[in-house]
Amino acid sequence: MSVTAVRGGSGVEGIGSLLRRPPGWLLGVAVLALWIAAWAGLRGNDTLALPGLGRTGLHDWFTGLKGDLIDSRESNVLMQVTGVLADLLASIGGWLQELVAQPAFPRPVPQVGWLGVIAVAAWLSHAIAGWRITLLVVASFLSFGLLGLWEDSLDTLIVTFFAVGIALAIGLPLAVWMATSKTVTTLLTPVLDVLQTVPAFIYLLPLTLFFGIGLPAAVAATFLYALAPVVRIAAHGIRSVAASTLEATDSLGQTGRQRLLQVQLPMAKKTIIVGINQTVMAALSMATIAAFVDGPGLGQPVLRALSAQQVGTAFVAGFCIVIMAVMLDRTTTAASVRAETVARAGGRDVRRHRIVLAVSGAAALVLVYLSRTYLWAAEFPDTDLGSSVAAAVQSGADWVTSTFDVVTSGVKNQVTALLLNPLQDLLANSPWWLAAVAIAAFALVLGGVRGCLTAGVCLAGIYLTDLWNDSMVTLTMVLVATLLVMVLAVVLGVWMARRPSVDTVLRPVLDAGQTMPPFVYLIPALLLFGPTRFTAIVAAVIYAAPVAIKLVADGIKGVSPTTVEAATAAGSTPWQVITRVQLPMARGGLVLAANQGLLFVLSMTVIGGLVGAGALGYDSVLGFSQGEFFGKGIAAGAAIVFLGIMLDRVTRRAAERTGAGVH
Repeated sequence: MSVTAVRGGSGVEGIGSLLRRPPGWLLGVAVLALWIAAWAGLRGNDTLALPGLGRTGLHDWFTGLKGDLIDSRESNVLMQVTGVLADLLASIGGWLQELVAQPAFPRPVPQVGWLGVIAVAAWLSHAIAGWRITLLVVASFLSFGLLGLWEDSLDTLIVTFFAVGIALAIGLPLAVWMATSKTVTTLLTPVLDVLQTVPAFIYLLPLTLFFGIGLPAAVAATFLYALAPVVRIAAHGIRSVAASTLEATDSLGQTGRQRLLQVQLPMAKKTIIVGINQTVMAALSMATIAAFVDGPGLGQPVLRALSAQQVGTAFVAGFCIVIMAVMLDRTTTAASVRAETVARAGGRDVRRHRIVLAVSGAAALVLVYLSRTYLWAAEFPDTDLGSSVAAAVQSGADWVTSTFDVVTSGVKNQVTALLLNPLQDLLANSPWWLAAVAIAAFALVLGGVRGCLTAGVCLAGIYLTDLWNDSMVTLTMVLVATLLVMVLAVVLGVWMARRPSVDTVLRPVLDAGQTMPPFVYLIPALLLFGPTRFTAIVAAVIYAAPVAIKLVADGIKGVSPTTVEAATAAGSTPWQVITRVQLPMARGGLVLAANQGLLFVLSMTVIGGLVGAGALGYDSVLGFSQGEFFGKGIAAGAAIVFLGIMLDRVTRRAAERTGAGVH
């Protein structure tokens, strides 16, 4: 193909353009070559390495600040306000726990026992989602009790729905405000970006300063983490109402309030419920992680089991989390579909539906009464199923470990030797200033001047945390895991895009994978590889792969069929079509997949500090577990935020430059 054909101009102009603008990959190779050359002569100098239990003056200052804030509770207005909020959250949360989960003194059981809880849950699910979802909900609640985790499961649901209720009460008005005001959208968008960029883990430690530990901190962190999805998605739904529809309402003389309540909100109902779905799933994810700040629920047995490397016990609690995630996801999704169906049907069968709800509601009240009156209906019967499952899984885990140790060790050693160690040596053993310049140069190549400026600010922030070396080690794990994610994403994404039957089989699996809270992924990784940094990488790959695979598949599907047919007609083989047509033309989708993969990987890599990941994850866990390292944990959280913002903004800019936005 001629230069003229490629560049759309004369041959001389095309060559001049190539000389003026070298390809991005060539610039990247040049930066890497210069970096390696400088590293070879300077490695080991000015790395700013800090021992695992080492602290700096900044870290001790943060720890001292914690003590000062606690001591100033009687005089500090902010501490007084947050203290009142913490007491209110604790009071409401405690009442909810005594209502359905914990003994309500002097009663030895909750106010509403297990039979009443299941009856109410079944009635609500039937009201909003239909009888099929009712069966799923009942089966899910029964499984919580049969596995011996009834109270922990109810505590998780309490934290989740308590936080979701607050998020909806605040988020929906904000969404309406954003949808109707460009100024508010401009002001809130950066805040929502940060809320969604920061890994879930990082919300916890600073909130303990103001809300203490336990249920108040868990609810506050869960609310903050779950707020952004409903605001973004609901605002998008309201804005997406057709302009012609709005013009028709204006011609009828409706006020802005009438248009919002009678047209925009009803027509955006399905999208709003999708936003609620995402908020519920985000809340469940954070509610389990909140075990790090003594939040009640299923995260507690998972955390204890992972700390003791009891894979069987962790599996049982993790399985309950998976069941809960599927139940909540399917219920809210079905509610969205039902809302659309009812709207299209124009209210048909409403009378029959109300009669059914009235009858089933009366039956539910009877069961609630029984659960308040009789012990057998109040306290879930004891069962050994959970212990039996845990023992069986532990036995299976021991067998897998002993049988496949050679294979898993081989995989771990090869990836460590070929990818992890060389990259970590380059990043962490370069002088800090050399690594900073090289990273900024890569940011310039990928994200342009704006990407480079963002990277420079974030790198300066990382330097100021006094955790530069640990940040580079964490960045190494993130990059290696993201590389593995993208290999999976390209292979499976192309396969899904080219074979509809494969897409039909894999997409439900990927959808299910995206509903799992991150805690769950640590369990199989720990089973296969033990407590090492590679374990955190494997868990991160499993966690991030579903979203990246789907983005790549959708990007490949978006390539014009006409273009593919033309390439095939010209004699291209399937491999040539994939490598020379589909992948280049889906470049924007690939960059989007890398963006989302990076953020998911970073989130999991940090949590991986619990299973031997080290670096910033270890520093964060240390800040939770030992008071004298609180300041180091805070600094680690700040470094993770800077890493996340840098990776997100640079890849967003790269996506924009390839013609695809990150929404």
